[in-house]
Amino acid sequence: MGRYVCGICGYVYDPAVGDPEAGVKKGTAFEKLPEDWVCPVCGASKDEFAPE
Repeated sequence: MGRYVCGICGYVYDPAVGDPEAGVKKGTAFEKLPEDWVCPVCGASKDEFAPE
């Protein structure tokens, strides 16, 4: 499970942390995030992210 970086704002999604504010538990791979998940900083969609 790798980390992914938002191409808009630079936020790093780390599966070891998840996104608790959006209900994403620790250990959730980026590929397993819901399709409607967005960057918690800038609201960018998943397709704006790239592997770190």
